[in-house]
Amino acid sequence: MKLNLKKPIAFFDLETTGVDVSKDRIVEIAILKVNPNQSTESKTMRINPTVPIPKEASKIHGITDEDLIDAPTFKQVAKEIAKFIEGCDLGGYNSNQFDIPLLAEEFLRADVDFNVKNRKFIDVQVIYHKIEQRTLSAAYKFYCKKDLEGAHGAEADTMATYEVLQAQIDKYDNLTNDVEELSKISYHRKSADLAGRIVFNSKGEEIFNFGKHKGKTVEEVLEKEPGYFSWMLNADFPLYTKKVLTEIKLRKSGLIN
Repeated sequence: MKLNLKKPIAFFDLETTGVDVSKDRIVEIAILKVNPNQSTESKTMRINPTVPIPKEASKIHGITDEDLIDAPTFKQVAKEIAKFIEGCDLGGYNSNQFDIPLLAEEFLRADVDFNVKNRKFIDVQVIYHKIEQRTLSAAYKFYCKKDLEGAHGAEADTMATYEVLQAQIDKYDNLTNDVEELSKISYHRKSADLAGRIVFNSKGEEIFNFGKHKGKTVEEVLEKEPGYFSWMLNADFPLYTKKVLTEIKLRKSGLIN
């Protein structure tokens, strides 16, 4: 079944130096943009991470430091990537927890503002796990009835993710072919900062999801303990988390809406 789209959606996959959103870097990105008329555009790039790739990571995706000597850095291609996915909703496999937060970090390091407020996120892994529970290769075998060739290559994983979502819509009568509804089911709990350090409560207020202030509203904590803001900005939190925290503080101060 074809996706029912009102705006383009960009399915993407990252191969990286590791799994730490705040520290690791992209070594390969593949994007499949699907337009409302069902036409597609694709882009695959290898990226020089500017840091050594651990052997453990290379064993998974097969990309080594030597492979990327002549590749551009993310900063060199950031504007090109941002332009390609401009106005798109985003889709991926485990993308809400990893790919989207890490991509946001790379954009911020490259001084490119990555605005996610008007984008819907569809995470095929969350849909799969909520309904069937397993890995992208297993999902591909289960839904598409064939083996995933080139698993752990960004391009193969991206195309497989798109095919799996189409098959999920075909298979489940209770799965609505609508990006907004698919986005809703893609969350275990919606976060404000992508990394899940700041989430929303039942009233739609931002609350901390870690540490001694877990469950308290961010505005309340910043008002009663102003030093907590400075501590978070200087601590090892993702850049996007710090960006959201700053926006909340400015909003509370009346400096932004």
